[in-house]
Amino acid sequence: MSTYEDLSLAVQKGKKKLVEEYTKKAIDEGADATYILNDVLIDAMGKVGDSFSKGDIFVPEMLLAARSMKAGVDVLKPYLATGAAGAMGKCIIGTVAGDLHDIGKNLVVMMMESAGFEVVDIGVDISEDGFIQAYKENPDAKIIALSALLTTTMPAMESTVKKIKESDFADKVKVMVGGAPIDEKFAVQIGADGYAVDAASAAEKAKELVS
Repeated sequence: MSTYEDLSLAVQKGKKKLVEEYTKKAIDEGADATYILNDVLIDAMGKVGDSFSKGDIFVPEMLLAARSMKAGVDVLKPYLATGAAGAMGKCIIGTVAGDLHDIGKNLVVMMMESAGFEVVDIGVDISEDGFIQAYKENPDAKIIALSALLTTTMPAMESTVKKIKESDFADKVKVMVGGAPIDEKFAVQIGADGYAVDAASAAEKAKELVS
């Protein structure tokens, strides 16, 4: 098997040490860092995302794969052209006011980074103004992603989307929503630009929105 195949499998199996080892080996063999990032690491995480969406693997395996992939990216960073690791653009993400859940959000962060986004994670229990402020601090962001796990915080998600859509930067940014109680119908109803059922499809949807 080639180093690329070894590396891809190591990511898919969540073998962090092997991912570091094979990434270094690929660099030593003269491989282009951007190629390793896009065609091996991000591609491998795409396969992991597919397996997750089909129910063949679960959150723990996906987290391990995402962490191992990140270890590979860390090895590549010194070799990448500036910004290649955030080549898809910047995404602001947070859990809405009244909701302290972050496992789903953290998984989305990892998948977004794996897909080539630079992610600004503003945390949990974020007010409408918190999201607005985060955009003002990161005016180059292309996406604002809102997460909610509690049914009781769905109104907070709705009012936050409304506030973003009424802001003076509404035409410059896409709003994505997701979380256990959210569905496509609710996303459309509140005026979000995109909805994703899980972390893997969130990364795909984000790529779709910025392309």
